[in-house]
Amino acid sequence: MTADNAKISAGLLDWYDRHHREFPWRISPSDRKRGVKPTPYHVWLSEIMLQQTTVQAVRPYFLTFIERWPDVVSLADAPDDDIMKAWAGLGYYSRARNLKKCAELVASQHGGMFPDNETALKTLPGIGDYTAAAIAAIAFNSHASVVDGNIERVIARLLRLATPLPAVKPEIKAHMSCLTPHDRPGDFAQAMMDLGATICTPKRPACSFCPLNGSCAVSGLNEAESLPLKPPKKTRPVRRGAAFVAIASDGAILLRKRPGEGLLGGMSEVPTSRWTARQDGALGVGAAPFAGDWKMAGTIKHVFTHFELRLDVYRAKFANKPAYEDGWWSGTHTVSGEALPTVMKKAIAAAIEPSQENKTSSKGMLL
Repeated sequence: MTADNAKISAGLLDWYDRHHREFPWRISPSDRKRGVKPTPYHVWLSEIMLQQTTVQAVRPYFLTFIERWPDVVSLADAPDDDIMKAWAGLGYYSRARNLKKCAELVASQHGGMFPDNETALKTLPGIGDYTAAAIAAIAFNSHASVVDGNIERVIARLLRLATPLPAVKPEIKAHMSCLTPHDRPGDFAQAMMDLGATICTPKRPACSFCPLNGSCAVSGLNEAESLPLKPPKKTRPVRRGAAFVAIASDGAILLRKRPGEGLLGGMSEVPTSRWTARQDGALGVGAAPFAGDWKMAGTIKHVFTHFELRLDVYRAKFANKPAYEDGWWSGTHTVSGEALPTVMKKAIAAAIEPSQENKTSSKGMLL
């Protein structure tokens, strides 16, 4: 490590010791210096949850998971449906499926212990380059080059890198490797993340408070906001479909389970027409799962990563509960615990809100 890099690393770690964020999955610098070691299970679980998700959203889910499943073996033994229900609302549901597969593999083939190096970690389901580096550095103090979106932004500005994303990623990773100290690689990675999240932010970075401002090539310049350079955003296609909320006289709602693979795989849903990320589903009451007095309740919008979905929501009440293959009626006190993704919660809310009947319980069951 060069003298300049050593100065940058030391300055950032000194800042991190005083200004680090506190999370339930993180060991503080003072605890680490006293010999407290991170729990690899907690590091892995939090890193999977944090993929494309904010720390504010992740915190309650993380606490729920470690309370219900305090170690990787208990998670491996948990029923798939229980995990999907606990994950509901966090999004990107393939992560939950891979979470279970990874837990089972660690429990059965690694004696419940996570591998301590990037190469072995990347053989596990759901663990790619970034997650393997993060677990290796944070959980095992290995010298790994950890690069997330915050770190990309910090290094692109620090060195005034003119190559746009994603082509600049290898250069950023190489620089991160040079900056990462051998004695505190996990703390350094987390320090870079905290710096990007709190000071070197996408808009209006607080350069005057940055511990690296004396070394940063764009500190205080308007140019800072433009880095890293990004390619033009692609327009999201809009897909259409219809959702059908069948409500029994006791307030129960008809649900079914989506196929195990693919978008929202293994999650629960109200019956819908066959929309996908690539094609529209049928519109109108002709796509209803069975005959009924279906009435339009509104249209909901939900944005996925690669497309926007607009569902026309229909509602109908039934004195009796029609039989429906592969479906079940979930009562007002159980539907809140179903594995409903956010888009389906929106559909149910759209169907229920127009009605004043059972309004309190209806709202409560969607929380």
